[in-house]
Amino acid sequence: MTRPLLNRRLDGLGTSIFAEMSARAVATGAVNLGQGFPDVDGPREIAAKAAAAVLGGQGNQYPPGNGIPELRDAVAEHQRRFYGLGYDPGTEVLITAGATEAIAAALLAVLEPGDEVIAFEPYYDSYAGGIAMAGATRVPLTLKAPDFRPDLDKLRDLVTEKTRLLLVNSPHNPTGMVLTRAEAQAIAGIAIENDLLVVTDEVYEHLVYDREHVPFASLDGMRERTVSVSSAGKAFSFTGWKVGWVTGTPEIVNAVRTTKQFLTFVTSGPFQYAVADALALPDAYFATLASDLKKKRDFLAEGLASIGFEVYQPDGTYFITTDIAPLGEQDGIEFCLNLPERAGVVAIPTAVFYDDKEAGCTQVRFAFCKRPEILEEALGRLAVLGR
Repeated sequence: MTRPLLNRRLDGLGTSIFAEMSARAVATGAVNLGQGFPDVDGPREIAAKAAAAVLGGQGNQYPPGNGIPELRDAVAEHQRRFYGLGYDPGTEVLITAGATEAIAAALLAVLEPGDEVIAFEPYYDSYAGGIAMAGATRVPLTLKAPDFRPDLDKLRDLVTEKTRLLLVNSPHNPTGMVLTRAEAQAIAGIAIENDLLVVTDEVYEHLVYDREHVPFASLDGMRERTVSVSSAGKAFSFTGWKVGWVTGTPEIVNAVRTTKQFLTFVTSGPFQYAVADALALPDAYFATLASDLKKKRDFLAEGLASIGFEVYQPDGTYFITTDIAPLGEQDGIEFCLNLPERAGVVAIPTAVFYDDKEAGCTQVRFAFCKRPEILEEALGRLAVLGR
């Protein structure tokens, strides 16, 4: 065939860096601090609920297109309980195949070819794919070390007559930046002033250590223009279940559902019953989750700094961004490709999340959602870099 098989909109995206590096971890026996998944399962009682649902015939056939009523009720109650947000579970909640599908469905639903999307850079790799598939153009707002705060004046300058929406990720992957309330309010003001939609990726909402998480939908004037996205994977350590959700006005949810039905139609039937129970776990569960991860963050950050990495302390998520320049390294991609053989550890080069490759060329991301003994083993292996 003379024509390329891959749609030109996706040209250059290739295989996900997470799949590539996780495969390297398996092939080399390296400690995988690359892909963001815990190495222990979530609460046993929640897993037991999923097993009981399967054996009891709950959700083994197609669940409702919007999601089972129990989970939609639980998502609505979660938004009320933690943020004081009121959503009608019948018309303002949609269950999706994780947050990745929710974001893709939202982008495909509301974007037209030629529209522009402003997103924080570095960004989670699925954003680029979703924007490309919609025929839109991504416009990066670069977050710069060491604090990765958004330049609000720059954001205003990036808005044009072609701008359709802002894609906001806070807590932010990969940097761990968490927007302050003042920053969120300023961004909301820009959206309102320019009549923009906002898609918010809030999957790390319960993994916040030094700041509060401020949902955009809770800000004045934003509920009617915000597509709020979250999921169960990060908060409950069941990333393979792929249960996510969208909350928004009936018009927003209907638009996203219209697209979602042609992507997966429905998904994760039995797991939906389990996640409904998970969202009702007591406050102590969420507090302990954050407290335990904060201890792991501090342990890994201190260890990496002692080896010679420049460490950028995250306010949220379970990732630490570092700079390898103090180690005499200048290419994060080459560094990470060689690291499994060199030190027996896998990490992720942050440059793959940038359009501006120079901005993140020496940055490397480590995940700390692992058992303490695994983090200790990884640091022991990495110590060879500082010798």
